[in-house]
Amino acid sequence: MALDAACSGTLMIGGELRVNRLGFGAMRITGPGIWGPPQDKPEALRTLRRLRALNVNFVDTADSYGPDVSETLIHEALHPFGEVVVATKAGLLRPGPAGKGFWPTMGRPDYLRQQVHMSLRWLGVEQISLWQLHAIDRTVAREDQFGAVKSFLDEGLIRHAGLCNVSLVDIEAARKVFKVATVQNLYNLIDRTSEDELDYCAKHGIGFIPWFPLAAGALAKKGTVLDKIAQSRGVAPSQVALAWILKRSPVMLPIPGTSRVSHLEENVAAADIQLTDQEFAALDESGKAEFRKLKASA
Repeated sequence: MALDAACSGTLMIGGELRVNRLGFGAMRITGPGIWGPPQDKPEALRTLRRLRALNVNFVDTADSYGPDVSETLIHEALHPFGEVVVATKAGLLRPGPAGKGFWPTMGRPDYLRQQVHMSLRWLGVEQISLWQLHAIDRTVAREDQFGAVKSFLDEGLIRHAGLCNVSLVDIEAARKVFKVATVQNLYNLIDRTSEDELDYCAKHGIGFIPWFPLAAGALAKKGTVLDKIAQSRGVAPSQVALAWILKRSPVMLPIPGTSRVSHLEENVAAADIQLTDQEFAALDESGKAEFRKLKASA
């Protein structure tokens, strides 16, 4: 199986930044709880440096990962970036190594501007290729946050802008203020909450970056459609789940993350898995059924 992210095909971010459709999420290269430095910094750096050899040329990070740790490590491992597009985000805080869900929003325009400048410094660049609003702060006027993003574009601080964790209504409102290049929402085989947002992005040529793309839940158990396809191909269920994500839409840009080279290579190998239409349809139906079960039990 080829270890080449180019097997995933390409996507044009903002109509002019071409990247391979299998990217890398750099949240997990930080310490436990997404806080502080990684426990094995040499391995984290090896993982980042392996990206170029595997043709992974899209890296997604955020100021809150660490905080600042992820951006600093990316600079150490990959700068000057060359053909590698590094995207970052701001709008969420990480005040401590707390558990899942501990991400307070902060969308004040002055704060967002401060963080753009901090990311420029940590990444060592004069312009951020893709900057994304990590979440909309519902205590701050949405239009003020979008206006701040437009000012970053107008001033050349960022080249392209995107949104994260947003609804269809949010995307449409933002597009009235600035050109939305990407949308980054939770999406995977068993979580279809953002199905409408994905279809909207496909219709309008907006890149869709699914976070948590490898999740398969109960479908990863023995005897499921996912398990049977994985066994027949001699691959891991997570690789099949990622192959399904890639086949789902041409605007899809998954960013599975890890801090280990071996796991990175396993993820990249999934780009070479070409599901048949029958396999895709069977997985799609199983995923939707699992999603309905999860919604009913919530």
